[in-house]
Amino acid sequence: MSDYDFDLFVIGAGSGGVRASRIAAAHGAKVAVAEEFRVGGTCVIRGCVPKKLLIYGAHFAEDLKDARRFGWNVPDCGFEWTTLRDNVLSEVDRLEGLYKNTLDNHKVEMIAERATVTGPHSVKLASGREVSAKTILIATGAWPIIPEMEGAEHGITSNEVFHLDECPSRIVIVGGGYIANEFAGIFHQFGAHVTMVNRGGTLLRGYDETVRDRLLQISTMKGINFRFNAKMEKIDKNEDGTLCVRFESGDPVAADLVLFATGRRPHTEGLGLETAGVELNDKGAIKVDDYSQSSCESIYAVGDVTDRLQLTPVAIREGHAFADTVFGGNRRKVDYNCVPSAVFSHPPLAGVGMTEAEARNKLGTVKIYTSDFRPMKNVLAGRDERALYKMIVDATTDRVVGLHMIGPDAPEILQAAAVAVKAGLTKQDFDDTVALHPSMAEELVLLK
Repeated sequence: MSDYDFDLFVIGAGSGGVRASRIAAAHGAKVAVAEEFRVGGTCVIRGCVPKKLLIYGAHFAEDLKDARRFGWNVPDCGFEWTTLRDNVLSEVDRLEGLYKNTLDNHKVEMIAERATVTGPHSVKLASGREVSAKTILIATGAWPIIPEMEGAEHGITSNEVFHLDECPSRIVIVGGGYIANEFAGIFHQFGAHVTMVNRGGTLLRGYDETVRDRLLQISTMKGINFRFNAKMEKIDKNEDGTLCVRFESGDPVAADLVLFATGRRPHTEGLGLETAGVELNDKGAIKVDDYSQSSCESIYAVGDVTDRLQLTPVAIREGHAFADTVFGGNRRKVDYNCVPSAVFSHPPLAGVGMTEAEARNKLGTVKIYTSDFRPMKNVLAGRDERALYKMIVDATTDRVVGLHMIGPDAPEILQAAAVAVKAGLTKQDFDDTVALHPSMAEELVLLK
């Protein structure tokens, strides 16, 4: 018999916490998970899943117009935000049910309460109940950052955007990262007048410059407005409920909705981690080693709360590796090299490996291959929008060290190509592969 109530107590039932729980339980551990909101975490409940469904819905705006060029007698169509919203939220409910079933099937005790750490092996629930655990896992994710400014309470974050009563006619999106660019594309296709406000001078820091510049060019061409190097002063709310966004310099912008997409911070505040001596970094993230162990021997952390790579598949791998290491007798860590990522903007972009700037800085001599083309569908549809594929090659070894692309289905194409980059294949290996014609993906083996 154990001296503890549980072998593992997990705080947070997101993707990382659920994966760690079921794998640990499969290894024979007695596991409990505490979740104060809903099972599924950011990705399923208020992140990538519902957002991707909105993106699918937004694409119909252009698809319906393009259909006329392909011979379809499509009438002018109206859009009902509430229909899409309610269907998306229903799908979220269904997925949450699947996550709960997964925990139930693995005999994981689900506790629908907030939990805080009270010591290296102890946790207190909101109900007052105290439990003990040999190992504690923190998987509480990250939370949207709201800028400190007058009138900030009049804005919303990505947490609330899926529950809007109506689609705004004018929206100001604050930020330049992936969340900002994705919602800019979504609301623009829904017919809103979109203004993106960025305190810096670039979009999507960390992505290859050529690709992100192409997104800016296309977004501007579509009619999305940009305010770079813009410092917001305050948000005024008018008597009719509309908003006015004011800046330290420049004209104000009128809006029906302001969406803050200014980053996410690790969700560690108020968790009681100091009672167990768990160290945090300057961003509030839990410091962990290669095996997700914190400065407290019995407490581990995975996912966005560690601020390593804020990606759902990474959190899942971290949770799995943690469970195998601590409960499965298989000590292993996550390989963060060549992790692919995508921005489901309009059009989407995706990348894996080093950017051109990173490669030149690290390798010195590199070769760059590009394909700048108009997809066949866009040609017939009469659209000028062009796709761009870019390959970065180590000039010394001929190894492909980076792939970056923007265009229709770029994330779907990159997932397979990422395997080649991860495997260390060369440019010659790509050249030796026969093209699959006619396809957009064939450009990857025809790059010059």
